[in-house]
Amino acid sequence: MMVADLIFYMFAAVTALAAVGVISSRNQVHSVLFLILTFFSTAALFVLLGAEFLAVLLVMVYMGAVAVLFMFVVMMLDMDVTDVRQQAINHLPMGLAVGLVILVELVVVLSHSHATHTETTAQPVSNTLAIGRALYTQYLYPFELASLILLVALVGAVVLTLRERRSAPKRQDIGQQLARTRAEAVEYVQRQPGEGA
Repeated sequence: MMVADLIFYMFAAVTALAAVGVISSRNQVHSVLFLILTFFSTAALFVLLGAEFLAVLLVMVYMGAVAVLFMFVVMMLDMDVTDVRQQAINHLPMGLAVGLVILVELVVVLSHSHATHTETTAQPVSNTLAIGRALYTQYLYPFELASLILLVALVGAVVLTLRERRSAPKRQDIGQQLARTRAEAVEYVQRQPGEGA
């Protein structure tokens, strides 16, 4: 078994274990940390397979959006943020463990990627160009269908979360304002002599 195969199986095992940790953890913070580890291990697998563009996309889009996702979950569950801050020290060991695993994976991927790039010759077609050609020629219709499904999901999420507030501020109705008569708009008040302004 080659070293590249061993590294691949190591990252695959870390990805599978972290994915199990995402769904089996009872603590939301630990689930998010396992999710970050899953994304990073998957990105490391993409780098080992020569798909650097997908790896960078996974790290930038998904790992970059995890904090936003966690904040959305916190707002939806109506958790007490001060309680989360007070318990941050309890989550420190898990965070350090996940960070250490990510650091080790980063070192292994960078050292292995550097070694393979020095041994092989440069490819005539870049990774990004090959993905763009495949997406916009061979897989154009499924790509457009996926974008439509995401658009429908976005509109559905907005419709599901939109609530009518009963204490909403009054809104201006121009048609109603223009249809008023003078009797409705002006009130005559009789003042007594000596009353202040």
